[in-house]
Amino acid sequence: MSNLKIYNTLARDKQTFVPIEAGKVRMYVCGMTIYDYCHIGHARMMMAFDVMYRWLMASGYEVTYARNITDIDDKIIKRAVENGETISQLTTRFTRYMDEDTGALGILPATLVPRATEYVPQMLALIETLESKDLAYQGADGDVNYAVRNFPNYGRLSGKSLDDLRAGERVDVNTGKRDPLDFVLWKASKESEPDEVKWDSKWGKGRPGWHIECSAMCSALLGEHFDIHGGGADLQFPHHENEIAQSEGAFGHQMVNYWVHNGFVRVDNEKMSKSLGNFFTIRDVLKKFDAEVIRFFIMRAHYRSPLNYSDVHLDDARVALTRLYTALDGVTGDGAALDWSEPHAVRFAEAMDDDFNTPVAVAVLFDLVSELNKSKSPALARQLKGLADVIGLLGRTPQQFLQAAVGGADTSGDAEIVAAIAKRIEAKKARNFAESDKIRADLLAAGIVLEDKPDGTTNWRRA
Repeated sequence: MSNLKIYNTLARDKQTFVPIEAGKVRMYVCGMTIYDYCHIGHARMMMAFDVMYRWLMASGYEVTYARNITDIDDKIIKRAVENGETISQLTTRFTRYMDEDTGALGILPATLVPRATEYVPQMLALIETLESKDLAYQGADGDVNYAVRNFPNYGRLSGKSLDDLRAGERVDVNTGKRDPLDFVLWKASKESEPDEVKWDSKWGKGRPGWHIECSAMCSALLGEHFDIHGGGADLQFPHHENEIAQSEGAFGHQMVNYWVHNGFVRVDNEKMSKSLGNFFTIRDVLKKFDAEVIRFFIMRAHYRSPLNYSDVHLDDARVALTRLYTALDGVTGDGAALDWSEPHAVRFAEAMDDDFNTPVAVAVLFDLVSELNKSKSPALARQLKGLADVIGLLGRTPQQFLQAAVGGADTSGDAEIVAAIAKRIEAKKARNFAESDKIRADLLAAGIVLEDKPDGTTNWRRA
């Protein structure tokens, strides 16, 4: 097994990973609320845990990976009513779109994909358990709420105290709660709501609150205590805090050993989100950029760091990925298995074991490229392909990549330009300035103007 260390949000530190059951990992990740197309922020989250999933398997673990689908929610109901369709029609359609988008990005399917509506009986049983422990009560309005002040450790994950939360609370118009901090476990149905979002319960007809859904699904599929729970940083509070309160309140012991959260995608220094209107759907970005370029762009940043989205950064990712592919052009691997004792592979594994540090792992790939360009060694070509494959890269031939890496009707010839720029970067790194200058001159003669940026990237435009 590996020497893997994972940053645990709960501990606020990197900790050595020790599975509950030797050789096996149980991981749950909060997935999509299905009512619209997935955006790049969603892709970043799913990519982060896809890389973790891949590395855990490459490290020899048997991984059970559950990523849920929330298919009942206020936003879903509202959108279905607006569209004049059923909840099921809406969520089935957008689940298909999500699967198409994630498949294009090379994101592996999770082992288990539970849908919230399939686990309502488990949710009701969990709420009954909480009620029996004086952690849940039915308000005058019919909703069943969680009694936050009856759970001693509330706020431990987010670092928020109850006093801090009370000081910052808004006036709550829901008079059915005993305390404004209490959150809904079961929502009493309204006459105006569609029949398909109502279930019978001891508290009357209604539907589950968002937080109880994940507690029920993960405990049903992975047990009351499992290894890793993940999601976007925006879920740390209140969603994951509430999951801990529900699950640990009901079961009386620790829920999860490692809480893992990925960072935001940012546009102009603001978080990308639907509510801000500054989001880009995966589908729209795929119209402009090759899927592997998008994957590579996301992996060049550490999963916990902010990821700054722009076409310029994606163009740079395309050039950089081309450098990896062109190094393999004309060099065939020796057919042997990936050698994990080889120095580059050792450094790659060390990077991935250090909280899935993909930027350092990618840097190792570029070091391999520099040596491969000099030696044209089949053994190094095999190592480059093999290590890249571990994180879902370099799965095509250089020719296939160059043909696919340009998109749109106005980009004819881009593949050759990008390949030339990649060769120029390698020439500069090798201090072969004569070759570098020749490539620039040849491109200029063809009407392509290069602009070298201070950060080492190169932009280009047609003159």
